[in-house]
This record gives sequence, structure tokens and C-alpha cells, in this order.
Amino acid sequence: MDPFNAIVAFFQTGGLFMYPIALVLVIGLVITLERWVFLTSARITNMQACKKILPLLQHRKFEQLIKYTRSSSAPASKIITAGLSKMLNSESKDDVVYAMQETVMETVPRLEKRTNYLSTLANVATLLGLLGTIIGLIAAFTAVADADPAQKASLLSASISVAMNTTAFGLISAIPLLLFHALLQTKTSQIIDSLDVICVKCLNAYSTRNDINSKARKDDIKAAA
Repeated sequence: MDPFNAIVAFFQTGGLFMYPIALVLVIGLVITLERWVFLTSARITNMQACKKILPLLQHRKFEQLIKYTRSSSAPASKIITAGLSKMLNSESKDDVVYAMQETVMETVPRLEKRTNYLSTLANVATLLGLLGTIIGLIAAFTAVADADPAQKASLLSASISVAMNTTAFGLISAIPLLLFHALLQTKTSQIIDSLDVICVKCLNAYSTRNDINSKARKDDIKAAA
């Protein structure tokens, strides 16, 4: 028997619970693909934005930086835009921090969206597999109750073998979903960490800017005196 026919036979002999498990697996794979594409795109645009943003921050070219971040769709650009806009209009560091935190709170949920569904779907697939096996065993014992004693052992073993297919398929579906969940969480954490770095860089640039302005004001006072 070739592998394809073996898979079809395995699925067909598993009973009705094979279908909801298959549906859960398909939903999980669709979510995985959508999240993988979204996070990969966000990570690439974020890395490109960071390469542009960090040199401008280091040289405190805030006007050029605002022009670039407003035209960029990267998560880091949105956070820097909020921070710099507040920075140029406020002398309070807390205002800058609050502006960036607000943008981070809006950005992070979009990065984490639907990823946690994968762990839930993995648990559902496992539980459906166990439920299918239990119901299959109940049906198997009921079927052999009135069977010929000489045939009970063979009938029971065959029925148990069929019932266990749902547990196997549930685990086959759950294990990759859990792995995909872990991979997506890692990608999300990497993006969030890069956003934290950008926030710290922006605040350091703000502190340096204030130090320079304060020194300039002191020099002006000394010159006037």
C-alpha cells in the first residue's frame, strides 16, 4: 500500500471525530501561515527602519527623522514618530515616555494577535482525539457484548485499533501546532525587543538634547553676565 492510500485508510477507519480534528488542524495551519507572513513582513520592515532611524538618532537629526518615520509603516517608525512629535513640543521627559508607551500598547496587540489561538487549538485537537477514542471503545465493548466468545478477542482488538486512530490523529495535529505557536511567539518577542531598544535610544537622544540645550543656556547666561 502506498503512503497516500495508507493515510486515506487511516483517516477513514478513525471514525467521525477525525473530521473535527482535521478542521482544527486546517484552522491552525491557516492562522500559522497568516501570522508567519505578517510577522516576517513586520520584522523585515522594522529592521530596515532601525537601520535608518538609529544613525539619525545618534546624530540628533530630529527633523529628518520625523520625515522618515511618518512615511514608514514599520512598528518602530510609529513609536518614534509619537516620541519625537512629543519631544519637539514638550520639555517633559514623562510626556515623551507616555506618548511612546501609548503607541507600543497599540502596536504589540497587533503583533500578538491570534498567535495564542494555536495553543488552544492544539489542546482541542488532543481532547477531541481522546474523546473519539473513548466513544470508539464504548461502541467496541457494546458491539462485542453479544458476539461469539471465540470471536470476542479478535473483534475487540480490531475495534480498539480503530478507536486509537483518533488519539493518534489528535496528537499528530497538536504537536506541530504547539511548535508553530512557539516559533511565532519567538518572532513576536524579537520584534517587541527591538521596539524596546528603539524606545531607549529615543529617550537617550532626548536626554542628550536636553543636556545640550541646558549647556547652551548656561553659556548664554555666562556670556551675558
